[in-house]
Amino acid sequence: MKSLLWAFWYILPAYFANASPVLVGGGKPIDGGRFWRDGRRILGDGKTWRGFAGGVAIGTAVGVFQYFITPSFYGSFRTALLLAFALSFGALFGDLVGSFFKRRANLPRGHPAVGLDQLGFLISALAFAYPVKTLDSGQIIFLLVVSPFIHWGANYFAYKMGWKEVPW
Repeated sequence: MKSLLWAFWYILPAYFANASPVLVGGGKPIDGGRFWRDGRRILGDGKTWRGFAGGVAIGTAVGVFQYFITPSFYGSFRTALLLAFALSFGALFGDLVGSFFKRRANLPRGHPAVGLDQLGFLISALAFAYPVKTLDSGQIIFLLVVSPFIHWGANYFAYKMGWKEVPW
């Protein structure tokens, strides 16, 4: 059980990074309004520089905060900072990749893509963080199982709070 709690602790920066653009986003879209060769937007208006940078900053700050609570988990402040940044950047990069594929599938902004929305950010975060600090396979499987439920719950909460227009 303790191992699963550590897995959850490990991934918190990615969760916060992935959830925070809805609060801090807006502004210029990352794709600059450009279209892909299929005639569709590359990413869409929902993926902004401010949301991406804000999400990475919030996720990284969460990781730094975690270090001060459990420094032994990280070993050093440098490791904690690198891990939090890698998890946060990776989560948002994965979200961008998901958005790119959703546009290729002609899914409108905010439309759900089951699996891609809930796991794309997680898989990318784990991949980016791998060189810094990784989890064992059991912990990764645990995160793959629980993350969709956490993602759906967080989105529903954001919808109820009026931060999102749709509950997914």
